[in-house]
Amino acid sequence: MTKLSVNINKIATLRNARGGNNPDVVQIARDCERFGADGITVHPRPDERHIKKSDVFDLAEVVTTEFNIEGFPDKRYMEIIRAVNPAQATLVPDPPDAITSNAGWDTRKNKDLLKDIVAELKSYGARVSIFVDPSVSMVEAAAETGADRIELYTEPYAANYFEDKEKAVKLYVEAALAAKSAGLGLNAGHDLDLHNLKYLNEKIPFLDEVSIGHALICDALYLGLENTIQIYKRQLLK
Repeated sequence: MTKLSVNINKIATLRNARGGNNPDVVQIARDCERFGADGITVHPRPDERHIKKSDVFDLAEVVTTEFNIEGFPDKRYMEIIRAVNPAQATLVPDPPDAITSNAGWDTRKNKDLLKDIVAELKSYGARVSIFVDPSVSMVEAAAETGADRIELYTEPYAANYFEDKEKAVKLYVEAALAAKSAGLGLNAGHDLDLHNLKYLNEKIPFLDEVSIGHALICDALYLGLENTIQIYKRQLLK
C-alpha cells in the first residue's frame, strides 16, 4: 500500500491567524497518526507563516510514524535536519517568499550542489528525497546526486486530469519508470485529492508515498479529519 503522509502546514496557518495554540499542531499530528496516517509532513519556511521552527522540534518529540521535513536547503533548513534527524528530508527549490512549491529542481544544472547537500543530509541519518518535475532527464540526474528518492511534482497532473487523465499521467508514468530503473524510491505530491489520487496510484503501482495537505484539510472541514484520512487511504489500496 502506498503510504499517506499528511502535510499539516494548513493547521498551523489556521492557528497563526489568531495567535495562541488553537488548533494545536502537535495534537493534530497525534490525531492524524491515530486515524491512520503513515507519516507527518511539514515545511518550516523562514517567515514562519505556517509551521514554526519550534513546531518542528515539538513534533519531533511526538511523531511516531515517518516525519518528513520539506524545505529549501539553506543554512537554517540544514541545521533543523541535523538537530531533529527526521525520517525524511525533502528538498524543494522554491525561494523563501514562494506561496507554495511550484516547480521541481533542475537536477542537471544543480547536480553538484545537490550532491553535497544530499551527502550532508544523509550523514545526519535522514532519507533524502528531491522534488522534481515529471522529466526522465531530471529523474536520471537526481539519481546521480545520491538521493534515496524523488518526489514527483503533481500540480500539472492535477490541473489536466479532468481534460484528459491518460495524457495528464503519461509523463509521470515515464518518470516513475525511470526512477525505478535508477533504483530510486518514489514519492508524489502537490494538488493530489480525492478526484485524482486513485488513478495516479493505479498507473504507478510502485509509488511509495504521497504527501497531501491542502486538499485533505479542506475535505476534513466537511467530512471530519478521521473520516477523511480513512477515505484517502482507501484511494491508495493496491
